[in-house]
Amino acid sequence: MSQHSKRADNFIKDEARTDWHDKALWHVREKRDASAEQLPEWELLRETASQIKDNVLSNLDNYLVQFETEAKKNGVIVHWAEDAADHNRIIGEILEKHNARKIVKSKSMLTEECKLNDFLEERDIEIIDTDLGERIIQLRKEPPSHVVLPAIHIKKEEVGELFHQKLGTEKDNSDPTYLTKAARTHLRNKFFEADAAITGVNFGIAETGGVVICTNEGNADMGCHSAPVQIHCMGIEKLLPKAEHLGVFIRLLARSATGQPSTIYTSHYHQPRPGAEMHVVIVDNGRSTHLGKEDFRNSLKCIRCGACMNTCPIYRRSGGHSYHSTIPGPIGAILSPNKNLKEYSDLPFASTLCGSCSNVCPVKIDIHEQLYKWRQEIYKNNELPKSKTIPLKITTKVFENPSVYNSLGKIARGSLRNLPGFMIYNNFNAWGKQRDLPDAPKEGFKQWYKKNRNE
Repeated sequence: MSQHSKRADNFIKDEARTDWHDKALWHVREKRDASAEQLPEWELLRETASQIKDNVLSNLDNYLVQFETEAKKNGVIVHWAEDAADHNRIIGEILEKHNARKIVKSKSMLTEECKLNDFLEERDIEIIDTDLGERIIQLRKEPPSHVVLPAIHIKKEEVGELFHQKLGTEKDNSDPTYLTKAARTHLRNKFFEADAAITGVNFGIAETGGVVICTNEGNADMGCHSAPVQIHCMGIEKLLPKAEHLGVFIRLLARSATGQPSTIYTSHYHQPRPGAEMHVVIVDNGRSTHLGKEDFRNSLKCIRCGACMNTCPIYRRSGGHSYHSTIPGPIGAILSPNKNLKEYSDLPFASTLCGSCSNVCPVKIDIHEQLYKWRQEIYKNNELPKSKTIPLKITTKVFENPSVYNSLGKIARGSLRNLPGFMIYNNFNAWGKQRDLPDAPKEGFKQWYKKNRNE
């Protein structure tokens, strides 16, 4: 239950990094706001996207069958994966069939979720993440800390030292342009040598059987255009009914993520190149179970823009790795408990419930309300530690008994006024570690009201 708080404590120890991380993400949030304000129809777009996704989730079985039918007509080979193990097995079999030993991959949170890299590396298959941020954290042997900005927690000086060690760049040169060019040179050969390319999917179009991938670096295109085998990994919730709906989401996605009008590359894949193969692996991995939970199904609308992370005061100050799940931040805190309530029972409590996450969500997921509902589920399923349940039970008894409540209030006010500081500010008072308690009034509200109610 304390995993998030302990990991957050480790992140916060570096105050300079914490402040920098906070400001960097808030800057992205400000860019999102500025971009959204340029569209008078912004709220209409959000509402439209939300309703389209409602339609998808309510008719998902039909849209999945339609997508498969149309994709097969185009010569695409479609696979169905029940869980992460199934997903990895299918990809392993495709690669084995083609004797593929060198793989390039564009950013995909689904393959991170399924731990595909570990699976392939255990089989001596080289898999290279070609998104710059993903490549940085792959070289550092870390998971991503953000769904759009996976290396947002790393400073450019650290990247410079990493590239010096791994890619042979100049020592102490942390110029972003220089480092980007070095990464581009390093990755170009990987693209040309690749036996297969793997990508995630931003949107699948049921009407056409095609998949759409949004990138800023063109790395998905480089992989798919150079390798003889292309594999697209798609969660079942990523579908849109028609191609005409795509325009709504394209206008929302990049603006919500980074403040851009759209991503630099919006790539459409409908069929394999002559002489090549195109595969789509459709993955459930707990999503259908999530779909059946009425209070939580809306979280499957998520388009992975990261806007909720950029605005969340907890995420910005605790770092993505404190969430110990593939998807961090507020959206991860409502997706992860569905997979394992016990393991992720701490995450719904990593929130102030301020509602900022729901306010910026481009598909209007009720994130903060779901966080609150997950807390109730955790309590009902006895997943709260005794350090929380015992104080809650004591507090309940106090609130149920007005005379006890009034007496304890009087004792507390007197103690705060008269006890020495070391008895108030100690290890039992977590709030007092970083702030002073307000001066205690001489009387409680009830006493004051009785005296003043006739005035």
